[in-house]
Amino acid sequence: MAVLTPILAILYAAPGLWRWVSQPYYLLSALLSASFLVIRKLPPVCQHLPTQREDGNPCDFDWREVEILMFLSAIVMMKNRRCITIEQHIGNIFMFSKVANTILFFRLDLRMGLLYITLCLVFLMTCKPPLYMGPEHIKYFSDKTIEEEMQSDGRVTWIVEFFANWSSECQSFAPIYAELSLKYNCAGLKFGKVDIGRYPDLSTRYNVSTSPLSKQLPTLILFQGGKEILRRPQVDKKGRAVSWSFTQENVIREFNLNELYQKAKKIKKHGDEAPTDTENGTAVIESKKDQ
Repeated sequence: MAVLTPILAILYAAPGLWRWVSQPYYLLSALLSASFLVIRKLPPVCQHLPTQREDGNPCDFDWREVEILMFLSAIVMMKNRRCITIEQHIGNIFMFSKVANTILFFRLDLRMGLLYITLCLVFLMTCKPPLYMGPEHIKYFSDKTIEEEMQSDGRVTWIVEFFANWSSECQSFAPIYAELSLKYNCAGLKFGKVDIGRYPDLSTRYNVSTSPLSKQLPTLILFQGGKEILRRPQVDKKGRAVSWSFTQENVIREFNLNELYQKAKKIKKHGDEAPTDTENGTAVIESKKDQ
């Protein structure tokens, strides 16, 4: 059963995984991550590589290479313990594989190490991870529209995500946030996003640091009547974010979305009951939306 469960999970997610790995960004990243393995094991190429094995076999790992790869596996396992989505898991594998490959190529030959670093830099500058393009019910703000929208109707509760496109954590959270918006969005509870990488003034205005070291991206803030009520993650006195997992369950629980949604639906019903105009003996009822 322990073997069958992960296999069934992979088969269940296979259609989504195929759409994910078919992106050029992930295909090239996988190729870079597996490059040392391919070069070391491919007979036409590996026969010309230096080796420190006692049997002189250049097409197999020596003890130092095995040690580096085992250390890489241990780091990936520790990092993936806090991952939520499969994108985060595979992203960690790609990132630390490239680090290990850099060490292994430099150990093998200085020229190969420099070539590998050059390829990685070109990849980072030319290939960007694909953004989430699925269904959502989210309003995107600019630096000029966010405050106007927050204060336009004091009855509306807003949950706003502050994000940056270069942040892998924000990219992993995007489908989760989109699903929440589809489930809970209504007239009295709305979801918004603002790219503070594009509008850096908003990061200062709302005290959201864009530094990768601060770990404040993404940040979710709950606004009621234009005022901040709650944010996650919280920030300590040193300006670092308190550890918090951006799972769907955590967002629903911490922001009390079920209760907010029920209250928001009541606000909508009350808002539809507008005053009656009896001009010329005819009752005309206008909804709040029509007004």
